[in-house]
Amino acid sequence: MTKLIGLSGSLRQASYNAALLRSASGLMPEGADLVVETIRGIPLYDGDVEAAEGIPERVAVLKDAIAAADGLLLVTPEYNNSIPGVFKNAIDWLSRPAADIPRVFGGKPVAVIGASPGGFGTVLSQNAWLPVLRTLGADLWSGGRLMVSRAQSVFNQDGTLADQRIEEQLRTYLQGFVAYADTMRKRSSAP
Repeated sequence: MTKLIGLSGSLRQASYNAALLRSASGLMPEGADLVVETIRGIPLYDGDVEAAEGIPERVAVLKDAIAAADGLLLVTPEYNNSIPGVFKNAIDWLSRPAADIPRVFGGKPVAVIGASPGGFGTVLSQNAWLPVLRTLGADLWSGGRLMVSRAQSVFNQDGTLADQRIEEQLRTYLQGFVAYADTMRKRSSAP
């Protein structure tokens, strides 16, 4: 069984990216599971807090979940043509202490998708993640791209996908990413 962790970069319950992540969890290929996690409860990064109190419990739990997973799916909004601050803050905490980066992110298959009400999807936000993921030593899957534009017309009021074309694109994207994560898992466990 291939296990992925999925994170939405938005805290809003009714966010398009949270809806896209929930949709992804229901479209996983057979033999794969996507566990929807949250960045809710992660405080603003403060090195003084880290030095005095250590890693917050919510961060420690999420780090362990990512480290144990076969892959990580980041579902990113685009704010001001880049990464949402709250999402980057969560990744910054997840990379602390620096000695833990290889355990959590090193060689971890990571895929990035996103939804936006704008006409360009989340192309700039997804591109902005590239140097961050490279710095963390993650293994960015580049076998596909999914940028949902005009998201207000793609989802129903209850957050379910209304657009069959996007649903099929998401299903295909997930099949490719799961196959990649599964290959990497088998490769790393081979003697």
